[in-house]
Amino acid sequence: MKILILLQLMIFSMAVNASDIYDFKLKTTADKEVNLKDYKGKSVMIVNIATQCGYTRQLEGLEKLYKDNKDKGLVVIGIPSNDFGGQTPESNKEVAKFCKLKYGVTFPLMKKSVITGDKKSELYKYLVSSTDNKEIQWNFTKFLFDKKGKLVKRYSSGVAPQSPELLKDLKKSL
Repeated sequence: MKILILLQLMIFSMAVNASDIYDFKLKTTADKEVNLKDYKGKSVMIVNIATQCGYTRQLEGLEKLYKDNKDKGLVVIGIPSNDFGGQTPESNKEVAKFCKLKYGVTFPLMKKSVITGDKKSELYKYLVSSTDNKEIQWNFTKFLFDKKGKLVKRYSSGVAPQSPELLKDLKKSL
């Protein structure tokens, strides 16, 4: 029992060792490394996406949000995950192709990632520990950071990209 508790504390401390989102590097679906510190001075929205989910249509709204605000300093980062009911079974390249052809996505798409459970990525350990320490419940959970890398808010899947609540917070973060 003591070993299990110690292990959990070690995993949690690894997640909170990152001082902000700029401490992370990701790989795009095209296998290009992206250093999040390159987004300093921009508002960043990180979203776990899926291709076969009831919320997949939010990709259209996320793209509109990105296009409408990228010149003001917004970056939307989509991170595909197959964690919820196998709703993203495609390869990274197939995910990118689907998002581009079906929803016109031009915002950065990263490689598929585990975002929940014991094997979740370091970024998602950080995101979860930065909010309420509750696991991601479903696809299209959104994390909005301001231009200084400070978390503005975590939004559940049901909060659409054009919801008044999200748009109000985004406007403040820009």
